[in-house]
Amino acid sequence: MNRRFLYAVLALSLAVGPYAVAADAGQDLLGDAQVDYNAGRYNRAVDALTGAIAKSPNDAASYFLLGQSYYQLREFPRAIETLEHAVQLDPKQSEYHDWLGKSYGRKAEESVFFTAMGWARKTHKEFETAVQLDPNNFMAQRDLIRFEMNAPGVVGGGDEKAIKHIEELEKIDPLEGQLARGEFFITKKRMGEADGVFAKIMESNSDRIGVYLETADYFRDRHDVAKMGEAIAEAKRIDPNDRRLKFYKGVFLVLDGKNPGEAELLLKSYLDTVPDHSDLPPHAIALEWLGKLYESQKRYSEAAEEYRASLSLDPHNKAVEEELKRVQGK
Repeated sequence: MNRRFLYAVLALSLAVGPYAVAADAGQDLLGDAQVDYNAGRYNRAVDALTGAIAKSPNDAASYFLLGQSYYQLREFPRAIETLEHAVQLDPKQSEYHDWLGKSYGRKAEESVFFTAMGWARKTHKEFETAVQLDPNNFMAQRDLIRFEMNAPGVVGGGDEKAIKHIEELEKIDPLEGQLARGEFFITKKRMGEADGVFAKIMESNSDRIGVYLETADYFRDRHDVAKMGEAIAEAKRIDPNDRRLKFYKGVFLVLDGKNPGEAELLLKSYLDTVPDHSDLPPHAIALEWLGKLYESQKRYSEAAEEYRASLSLDPHNKAVEEELKRVQGK
């Protein structure tokens, strides 16, 4: 064997060997962190990801999951910092831009007016970029439309923009577009038109459980118990083991009023077994409905306790503030 070739191979193995081990170790830590993240153990995920990044400092995926973990922990400045790093390392990932936009949006919510305007503009830009990179990223599509239907034109919002993007989404996926259109009508308080949209969605015979759970949300807010029950039944048909069903059936039973004991068990089980995650029904809302259940049973001190717990997770919820005031006066 040519000695120069042998030396070259030996040099290459020495150069890449330790790096390869470190990369493998980093990937193992990333895998462990993903398991912890999925289980709602966000602090443990942060610890694992910090180790993964120390071993593979240019791994965008580790920064992305770290940013998501900080987001779930409501540490939005840290989420922004790490998600910006992920975007710098891999700027073509639609999902990275969408989550960075979400983090900017939460920062805007916590900021004073003029500062919030700057964060809001950055939010819109990231959502737009996410959609441009991948029009099939429906979460980013909905985030962009939701921003535009709620935000003023000075920061990139506006009904005309929202409708334009809804129409574009309907061309890509008619059902997802209809959900966005229904949400638009709700936001604009055009409830008759929203009723028509969700009635059509119920007739779609979709195989997507999320479609029916979003429809159940709509009928819940309309206090249409029968139709909410129909939507939950369709969701159960698709996946009877979906962990979100505990929440939806619990809320349905609170509204129905016929089986408060089961409603309490389901909502408590949801809170105990399902992580508080931004893509799932929030614990703050589950606690609010548990409070509503206790209030309906005249268990006012217990209702107040649940409303306080809900506000600790979502301090800006004015409706829960009013509910707490109401039960404290009884």
